[in-house]
Amino acid sequence: MKAFGGSVLFLDRSDINTDEIIPAKYLTEITKEDLKPYILEDLKLPGFDPKGEKTKSARVIVSRANFGCGSSREHAPWVFEVNGITAVIAESFARIFRQNMFNCGMAAIELPKEKIDALFAYAGAPDVTISLDLASQSLAVCGAGKEETFSFDISPFDKALVLAGGWVDYADQKY
Repeated sequence: MKAFGGSVLFLDRSDINTDEIIPAKYLTEITKEDLKPYILEDLKLPGFDPKGEKTKSARVIVSRANFGCGSSREHAPWVFEVNGITAVIAESFARIFRQNMFNCGMAAIELPKEKIDALFAYAGAPDVTISLDLASQSLAVCGAGKEETFSFDISPFDKALVLAGGWVDYADQKY
């Protein structure tokens, strides 16, 4: 089974849209792998470098509300997938983006604002990691010499999709 978690990229803004996740000019690429170098290329945040080591090493993204708004295309989760990102944690997601994450076998975890704020308290610490345990519906954040655990909700069907590796693998197992 795929491990969910690792190094964290904190994106402290609401309404990060799919064009900021993967610019539309790259949608003509032939394979998912061709999208890889363009992850978050158009995202403008103070001090953020889409080509930087934090972006390259990230396995989990923590953000604010309405993550993945904009277009319904699957390219946004695909660019995360080919860059090794296994989970996005936010206050809320655009509905289609969230389902596309599950369909691709990645976790889209919603937490209330106070829990997101608690995660962002780790943003300045070096080497912050988050690990997800889908079976127990909990995540652990480690950094700055401390560790906290948070519970989250995910529907049984969405959990099954993620654990199967996505919709295609789920359908192969069930049908």
